[in-house]
Amino acid sequence: MPRLADHDERRGSITDAARRVIARGGLDAATFQSVAAEAGVSVRSVQYYFGTKREFLLATHRAVVADSGARLAAGLAGLAPGSGPREVVRAILLGLLPLDEPSRQNAVILGIFHAAALTGPDIESADTAGAPNYIVDAVATQLRAARGTEADDAAIRADAEVILLALGGLTQGMLTSDHYAAHAPHLVEHLLDRVFDA
Repeated sequence: MPRLADHDERRGSITDAARRVIARGGLDAATFQSVAAEAGVSVRSVQYYFGTKREFLLATHRAVVADSGARLAAGLAGLAPGSGPREVVRAILLGLLPLDEPSRQNAVILGIFHAAALTGPDIESADTAGAPNYIVDAVATQLRAARGTEADDAAIRADAEVILLALGGLTQGMLTSDHYAAHAPHLVEHLLDRVFDA
């Protein structure tokens, strides 16, 4: 068992290094050499644990998504017993917005991966679709609970997708504008008013 823990720890230190390199210089800056230097390991070690650049990029993306998921889970765990759908969706949105420095860095990295999925050969849009699909499903579940069994499923799905897109747009706005960063919780409440009180 110790050997496994050592391998997991080494892989984690390499993906942490890749995150720092990507945050500073984008995906193009994340080479075997730059990531190895940042992690303080040999290039051969990076190749051993990940094989190809694509593999260590995808592992890095998964690590960032896992961090965001842990933050989201903590927000949901903090809800009062019996919280309703609106409170759950609020916790989802606030849990995923870049409201502190670690989540801001994660948002920057995820934005870089999104851009790379549009333009680069190393990342494809299917590689980054898992988390957005999960968010849409989770929000749709809450909207269905709020609207009842007679609600139009297509409309619920469309509203959940609009919420996802609003989350993405607000995240990007927060990264570039102090105004959006300061008003994000208020904007989330405004969106929830539109969706739940319509």
